Amino acid sequence: MNRKMLRQAQKQSEKFQKDMAKMQQKLDSEKIETSVGGGVVKATVNGNMKLTSLSIDPEVVDPNDVEMLQDLIVSAINDGIEQIQEISNKKMSSITSGLNIPGLNI
Repeated sequence: MNRKMLRQAQKQSEKFQKDMAKMQQKLDSEKIETSVGGGVVKATVNGNMKLTSLSIDPEVVDPNDVEMLQDLIVSAINDGIEQIQEISNKKMSSITSGLNIPGLNI
């Protein structure tokens, strides 16, 4: 790599780091609420893929069918995580799509 290419790569790297920091800030404020079972179980997942709230309709709590409730909870949480991952991937690809470092095939 010559000096000009190295400077260009360094500038792109700095821009990439700034863009990543901005994206992370935006993701930190993202929240997805999912509901399953006709809305009887609701989960909220934030941009860091952490569960921030879980709501269960008391009418769905059946001591004789705990397994159904467990399945609904898992489904609601997984749906939220998948949606946040999709948002994150879209934002990430918008940053990396313009990344063109000379000498590297990214």
